[in-house]
Amino acid sequence: MKLATLKTDTRDGQLIVVSRDHARAVRVPQIAPTLQAAIEDWDTLAPRLEEVYHALSEGKVEGAFELDLKALHSPLPRAYQWADGSAYLNHVQLVRQARGAEMPETFWTDPLMYQGASDRFIGPYDPVEAGSEDWGIDFEGEIAVVTDDVPMGVSPEQAAGHIKLLMLVNDVSLRGLIPGELAKGFGFFQSKPASSFSPIAVTPDELGDAWQEGRVHLPLTVHLNGEKFGEPQAGPDMIFSFPELVAHAARTRYLGAGAIVGSGTVSNPDIEGGPGRPVADGGVGYSCLAEIRMVEKILHGEIKSPFMRFGDRVRIEMFDGEGKSIFGAIDQEVVRYEGAS
Repeated sequence: MKLATLKTDTRDGQLIVVSRDHARAVRVPQIAPTLQAAIEDWDTLAPRLEEVYHALSEGKVEGAFELDLKALHSPLPRAYQWADGSAYLNHVQLVRQARGAEMPETFWTDPLMYQGASDRFIGPYDPVEAGSEDWGIDFEGEIAVVTDDVPMGVSPEQAAGHIKLLMLVNDVSLRGLIPGELAKGFGFFQSKPASSFSPIAVTPDELGDAWQEGRVHLPLTVHLNGEKFGEPQAGPDMIFSFPELVAHAARTRYLGAGAIVGSGTVSNPDIEGGPGRPVADGGVGYSCLAEIRMVEKILHGEIKSPFMRFGDRVRIEMFDGEGKSIFGAIDQEVVRYEGAS
């Protein structure tokens, strides 16, 4: 099943069911006004939404309309919880290696995770605003899951049953602000502004055989200014599965329905054991600029690639085995923030 949120004059938009090919959609106010409302009563409402989804895909629903993906918000325009992990340790290792730091052994057994801003997400086609290029504007291509109510202390096996939807993520990072914040010993805040999510959220069954062991076994395609920047595989190098990440987030607290848990930047090492190669050199590339910069420093002793500048555009998308887009694309331009109005 595929669900999305149509932009309206309300903060949370309007829930719609989307056809498998993304061509058509239908409003479902008789079932749930918003995706948050649907996820809060998922066991009751999901079967009804599923019926609409199959009927829509077969062209048997009244009130269906042609869908413009640019009219959509992030599936959850805001959420009660947004916790982002770092399950691809190749990414962590590269960043630490570039600054000459060893990676603690505990990183392989205990997931990294931070709590992000969730009061306002960016729409998948809306611009990313920043006050200065000196902030080190970067994108991070990720995957995220949406849960129903998760009890505190669940096991990974139990957590798997609480994963209801998946989305793609652009976890915007301001690399120039991160060192100063981390030096305070209190974590990210200003360096992690609003994230954005793919226009469409899908149930795990939409992924078919690509959804295995709590991981998405498909490449994540990233374009920067129209050129392919990366196509790393999301499955094999994800050290911690989504059920493990959800269980980690719920170790000391309940997660409310609509909680979003992210994978961290999708990242692969080079097949020959190196730090990874750009697409132009025959590698799978990267899902963020920080990685290519670290690889340049490790291999060549200097950084050549800049962070994003105003006017740059990033596109993040995932395709199935037939080349069809699963979630729709995140497609965003970086623009200068002109100040509060």
